[in-house]
Amino acid sequence: MNIEEFFELSAGKWFSHRTSHHLAFKQSEDGKSDITIEMLPADHPEVIKLCQQYEINPSGASCGARVTWNGTMEWDEEKHSGSTVLVSVPDEDNPNQGKLLREMGYAEKAPVAGSYKMGSDGALTLTTEYETMWSEERLWFASPNLRMRVSVLKRFGGFSMASFTSEIRMGGGPANVKTSEAANTASS
Repeated sequence: MNIEEFFELSAGKWFSHRTSHHLAFKQSEDGKSDITIEMLPADHPEVIKLCQQYEINPSGASCGARVTWNGTMEWDEEKHSGSTVLVSVPDEDNPNQGKLLREMGYAEKAPVAGSYKMGSDGALTLTTEYETMWSEERLWFASPNLRMRVSVLKRFGGFSMASFTSEIRMGGGPANVKTSEAANTASS
């Protein structure tokens, strides 16, 4: 599976359940979200704008996605909602890895560029270094309608958090047969 197929297979509406463990506090918490992932072609205005923001030639982008979420965390009554645009920019020499541009980061609410690597097992690994922390996230499909995610977040100075997330597609199916076959191959 390549990055474009991974994005295509991810498109749709998902119910997400996350359990996070705060290592320093020896506490865990649950969170639930509804997530919508919409594919954006490489020539979409938002993809081009994000590439320009990072001073990257938009012709190097392979695909993009708009991710919107609305959820709650166990420890507060606040709604957590937002949206971001993601753009993959593969390395010229190795298209299975490259940069992942984000309009808004996962751990810090600011634009950030990380790196991605597609494994031979069909799993996507994202590594991002922020100003005050570092994160690594691994995503894979157990089936076309079940996506899994594990992540580690380390703040410089010692604080760490680990999380596991399962995401279930809410109705509909993968974008096309090719990506469905790619997910089945990855889960074998």
